[in-house]
Amino acid sequence: MFQFIEQQTDLEKVLYLMDQHPVYALDTEFIKVDTFWPKLGVFQINIAEQIFLLDGTTLDLTAFWKKVYRAQQNIFHACSEDIDLIYHYAGPYSLSNVFDTQVGLSFLGQGLQVSYQNALKLVLDIDIEKDQTRSDWLARPLTDEQLHYAANDVLYLGQLAEQIKTELKQKNLYECVLEDCKHLTQEIAEETPLHLLYQDVGNYRHTRRQLMQLQHLSVWREQMVKALNQPRSFILRNSTMIDLVEKNPRNNFQLASIKDIRAGVVREYGKVILDLLKFLPKAEEWPLRMARPIKQASKTTAEQVDNLIQTVVEETKVPKEVLLRKKWMNSLYQHVVFHGDEQNLPDYLLGWRYEILTKPLIQILQQDESYLSTQIKVTN
Repeated sequence: MFQFIEQQTDLEKVLYLMDQHPVYALDTEFIKVDTFWPKLGVFQINIAEQIFLLDGTTLDLTAFWKKVYRAQQNIFHACSEDIDLIYHYAGPYSLSNVFDTQVGLSFLGQGLQVSYQNALKLVLDIDIEKDQTRSDWLARPLTDEQLHYAANDVLYLGQLAEQIKTELKQKNLYECVLEDCKHLTQEIAEETPLHLLYQDVGNYRHTRRQLMQLQHLSVWREQMVKALNQPRSFILRNSTMIDLVEKNPRNNFQLASIKDIRAGVVREYGKVILDLLKFLPKAEEWPLRMARPIKQASKTTAEQVDNLIQTVVEETKVPKEVLLRKKWMNSLYQHVVFHGDEQNLPDYLLGWRYEILTKPLIQILQQDESYLSTQIKVTN
């Protein structure tokens, strides 16, 4: 049914088969509990119905990664964490050859996050157990239960993908799904520049001074977690950073009362944190205030927007939640108000959605620019 590959010489057979059959069904088992980077336990691959479980603790997978990047297609279900792991081990060179069955099912109206277990039941009427999800995949030897669980995750994945592809092609949606999968893998590959990390923590309520403090804290935290290979929450949670800039502690006693801050962090890095809060550059170098999110356009424009979206849903048969996410809509609002460059919009809005959705939405919102501006602009 499957072969567990522990020796480098045995990996050669897998690499040879990958050359002969360049479409793979893939999954990973890893541990990321107390580290920043994932630790690979097992990499599962189904090649032409032959299943191999690659030991991530013993094998040099350099040649394997290269073949994954060169594949005709890599099939995953809910690929985000798998792709993130591949980028860590092989380099953040965006994979453009992915088909994610979860993304495919979302286009078929099954929701944005259908599980693999539910997908198999829904599409193939196959039941599998998911009882080893929290196993220790770095422990050796692996149990028979763990090995069978890992093998099952790719045993039916190819069949699932073929069924989903057939339905997508019947609805002329297959190429749209491939494009969205490509945008997803590109998104995972892109790291936020250090000096902009504060934007993932702060909000429009924060003053420029507080945003400058958050920038200092965010850069320091990112450097620390990568150097120590620890989760961000082990150093400072986002909520802790917000409490820090809002309460602005001046000594370790005040620092210890900050929300969710660890005693060890106060002990080891208390002075550094206090200095990051205290010693700031000149005010003209502080970040500008963040824009207030727009909840809705004016009533007339909102109706036009809703009508357009509904028309596109009916014409394309793409579910509304897949067609346009809330965060993309907010990007369009800001694009119109701040007269942005279209190339800076989310990639999802610039592909197959552009002519039928993005462009007409921009035209509608431009008629409502003055109303939108009253909601979004803040004093800097």
